[in-house]
Amino acid sequence: MEISKKMQDALNDQIREELYSAYIYLGMAAYCESINLQGFAHWMKVQSQEELEHALKFYEHIHDRGGRVILQALNQPPAEYQGPTDVFAKTLEHEQYITGCIHRLYALAVEEKDYASLGLLQWFVDEQIEEEKNATEILNLLKMAGEKGQALVMLDRQLAQRGD
Repeated sequence: MEISKKMQDALNDQIREELYSAYIYLGMAAYCESINLQGFAHWMKVQSQEELEHALKFYEHIHDRGGRVILQALNQPPAEYQGPTDVFAKTLEHEQYITGCIHRLYALAVEEKDYASLGLLQWFVDEQIEEEKNATEILNLLKMAGEKGQALVMLDRQLAQRGD
C-alpha cells in the first residue's frame, strides 16, 4: 500500500527533527571538547551518528512505500551551555520533545490506518524509552557528582567507552 500524502509529509517533518537532533548533539560534542571533556564529546558524537541512522530509517520507509523524501532546512543548534549538567538537561529535554513527535506520528498512523508505518513507529516508541532513560541516568550522575573533581573525570572516562 502506498503511503498517504499526509503520512509522507509528517515523516518528512520527522526526518528534519532527526537530522536536527544529530546537529544538536554534534554541537554539544563540540562544546564538550571545548571544555576538555573528551568522553562527553565522544558520547555526543555517537549520539549524533545514531540520530542520522534514525533519519535514514524514515527516509528508507518513505521510499519503500512509494513516497518522496523532501529534505528541509535545519536551524543552527545552540553552541553554549552552562556545563556538562546543562548539556544533559538539554539532552533529556530534547529527547522528551522527540518522544512527543514520535507519539504524534504513531497517532497519525493509527488515524490513517497506516499499518505499515505502525511497525516502524513502534520501534521508535521503544527507542525513545531507552533514549530518555540514558539521558536521565547520566544527568542524575552529574547531579550527584558535581562538575568538578575526580567524579567528573571518572564519568568522562566512562562516557568515552560508549560503543560506536
